[in-house]
Amino acid sequence: MSHQRIAEPYHRRPVRESYDAIVVGSGIGGLSVAALLATQARRRVLVLERHYVPGGFTHTFRRPGYEWDVGVHYIGDVQPASMLRALFDEITDGRLAWASMGEVYDRAFLGDDFRFDFPRGEAALRASLHETFPSERAAIDRYFALVHEAVAAMHDFLATRAYPRLVGAVLKPLARRRFFRLSDRTTRQVLESLTGDQRLIGVLTAQFGDYGLPPAESSFVMHALVAQHYFGGAYYPVGGAGRIAETVLPVIRAAGGEVLTNAEVAEIVVEGGRAVGVRMAADGAVLRAPLVISDAGAALTFGKLLPSRVAARARWDATRRDVAPSIAHACLYVGLRGTADERGLERTNLRVFPDEHHERTVARAAEPGAAPFAYVSFPSAKDPDFARRCPGRATIEVATLLPWERFAAWQDTRWHKRGDGYESAKQQLTEKLLDVLYAHVPQVRGRVEVAELSTPLSTRHFAAHPRGEIYGLAHTPARFRTGMLRPQTPVRGLCLTGADVATAGVGGALLGGALCASAILRRNVVEAVHRARSEGGRAAA
Repeated sequence: MSHQRIAEPYHRRPVRESYDAIVVGSGIGGLSVAALLATQARRRVLVLERHYVPGGFTHTFRRPGYEWDVGVHYIGDVQPASMLRALFDEITDGRLAWASMGEVYDRAFLGDDFRFDFPRGEAALRASLHETFPSERAAIDRYFALVHEAVAAMHDFLATRAYPRLVGAVLKPLARRRFFRLSDRTTRQVLESLTGDQRLIGVLTAQFGDYGLPPAESSFVMHALVAQHYFGGAYYPVGGAGRIAETVLPVIRAAGGEVLTNAEVAEIVVEGGRAVGVRMAADGAVLRAPLVISDAGAALTFGKLLPSRVAARARWDATRRDVAPSIAHACLYVGLRGTADERGLERTNLRVFPDEHHERTVARAAEPGAAPFAYVSFPSAKDPDFARRCPGRATIEVATLLPWERFAAWQDTRWHKRGDGYESAKQQLTEKLLDVLYAHVPQVRGRVEVAELSTPLSTRHFAAHPRGEIYGLAHTPARFRTGMLRPQTPVRGLCLTGADVATAGVGGALLGGALCASAILRRNVVEAVHRARSEGGRAAA
């Protein structure tokens, strides 16, 4: 069953029931907190999604004969018995299956003469790095030790954010010193304290697109989380990314909850200093609940959905000055006649850079004529169920990061009516991304049937991210210093969930949902779910 069919639109499903909570947004952060409140406390949760399909960046879209994901290109750390796998199993009742991407999940190209494969397994990755950079063995070993140290510190630090503020204030000093010692340093600062080999640094940071910042700007803890996330290899949801929402929605409904699409929220209603519900954009109706949870991101929640006077009292302006939005992106969705096997497509992602100097590469992305760096993904090769849904077809996605300013000139235009200048800019970028594809996957030249480009304006239109940002607030050292990014907000009755509560990516947003559920229920939901699932059951309510 398609998730497009199991979620009803708001105008066809009048809301007459009362709910224990209302969630704004159905990204994985919104769906996960709703499902965890359902499984852990039998809470009836209403999830409201402005798009016509649920799932946020986990949703899929179709064209005749084809299907593409928009954000779930691969996920790490979902091997059996892992914490993330336990959370996924909990919110889907074990209905979501995973396919391994095999022994090599990422392949990085730094210029025309250097390639590095990222193998599954920490020991295999370490050995490959030792072999490629034999004079840097000590630096590589120290790097792995720092990655583990940073991840452990991050877990402790995030746990304190799920506690009530007064309890967290007591516990936080015990965790923050170790955490900030690494989070306050950029990835480049840490790596250059270990080695002067710029090519090694370029390889170690080749996955920076997963959090959107080059090494000189990203906090080292964010880099460490992504690096360790894939030590055990990478996986893809069987049935495509849309299976995530498909399998979560029944869990929410089983407790009396609901997920509605075409349900844009115009405002979070605040009375007497407390969030009491939401006002709908379509008809002005006010839907009330004792708890409102926002999965819309901190910038949209405080910058638009809350009354300005309320956001001002919450000191959002100070946070906005300290932490910028993350970078935007464009993605070329390619469709081919023939199956992935027939076209010789591998499961391995390709990361293509002009050289190892990632800061320079990102800076050049502001220039329309520059050759883009790219991430090339092959969803039809990763998903063993793809051939059933789209027989005789294959798909590829070619994504690149670029600043919002590249397409900001058309921000006041309407979808499908942005004008010739916009279409010309899209076509220019499409051709450059196809050049990257043909250079590294030459066998698909002449086989492309569909090539459709999304831009930062697509993200703004469908996800309501003000500057088309892909990862919420940027993962700089300053991000982790702000006290605003926690489940409990200064507005009584209002919580945040999703990536801004934790970190970028599907795994980060899922953890954000679990932290939000922990804060609401006042117990460690992550630990309870992991323990119970490891023992073969469901966490007790």
